Amino acid sequence: MALIPATILTGFLGSGKTTLLKRVLTEAHGQKIAVIENEFGDENIDNEILVQDSKEQIIQLNNGCVCCSIREDLRTTLSDLAEKKRKGELDFDRVVIETTGLADPGPVAQTFFMDDEIAESYLLDSILTLVDAKHGDQQLDDRQEARRQVGFADQIFISKTDLVDGATVDALIHRIKHMNPRAPQTKVNFGEVPLADVFDLRGFNLNAKLDIDPEFLNADPHAGHDHDHDHHDHEHGEHCDHPHHHVHDDDVKSFVFKSDKAFNPAKLEDFLGAIVQVYGPKMLRYKGVLFMKGSDRKVIFQGVHQLMGSDLGPKWAPGEKKTSKMVFIGLDLPKDIFLQGLEGCLV
Repeated sequence: MALIPATILTGFLGSGKTTLLKRVLTEAHGQKIAVIENEFGDENIDNEILVQDSKEQIIQLNNGCVCCSIREDLRTTLSDLAEKKRKGELDFDRVVIETTGLADPGPVAQTFFMDDEIAESYLLDSILTLVDAKHGDQQLDDRQEARRQVGFADQIFISKTDLVDGATVDALIHRIKHMNPRAPQTKVNFGEVPLADVFDLRGFNLNAKLDIDPEFLNADPHAGHDHDHDHHDHEHGEHCDHPHHHVHDDDVKSFVFKSDKAFNPAKLEDFLGAIVQVYGPKMLRYKGVLFMKGSDRKVIFQGVHQLMGSDLGPKWAPGEKKTSKMVFIGLDLPKDIFLQGLEGCLV
């Protein structure tokens, strides 16, 4: 049986997850989606469309979607769903997991890698994070969970942009880009997101294309060595009309390592193993395309917290410049230790 794609939907309370989910659940899009809800707070969908039977954990909707709530742990719920699908008791094409507004999506993502049974049934597609344009800035200031959700995201949706002026939205987008340069940001109204922006994003695919916004790399005179907020946000000819850009010193930050020299594989493995041991809980997402000594192929690696994986990618094309490029997104990571350590692993 083909692996079932899974999407994790996260975002702070009131950011519009429920609106987006309702749309996914009730629209005639021809996809059969199973939604797993973490019951939490007054906002869950159950009240509106799922009042049918509180004893039944799984409810079929008329457009072919399925909705269920987590009564035990996520692992059990996922394994029950996969079994019902195998036996033909339930028919669905993919799973969406809505985390509570206060949740760190890390452990949810790890379930898909650490548990063999789940890994044999599911493929984690991506983590989507909703940020509310009206309250987002404040939530990012006040709540580390909100900052972590941004750090984990493969795709970020900015909701409620109609409630604030353009400058506020731009400042929020700018701030989020510094926290997580690898997640595209899209403004959405009332959950109206094209499903192509929601599913099959392959955020956890180990692909050889590491999309880091080129602007983000250029903003920086010394190639990926410093991305603090204070001194060079506005070097590439934009004028700073928003003095409040500069007051956010978020603990979720990203930095990039680039080098044209090859890595020594043994040294790199030792170093990455060591930093994951020490800083794993603070490392939210990290990803890279690596130039390794002795290999004619790209090596692609990525991780969530302490879980790290790598794969051989395609061969370096004739004439292609061999470069390693890595992005790290995490909580107060000691950038100097990482960058110096990586430099020390080069041949």
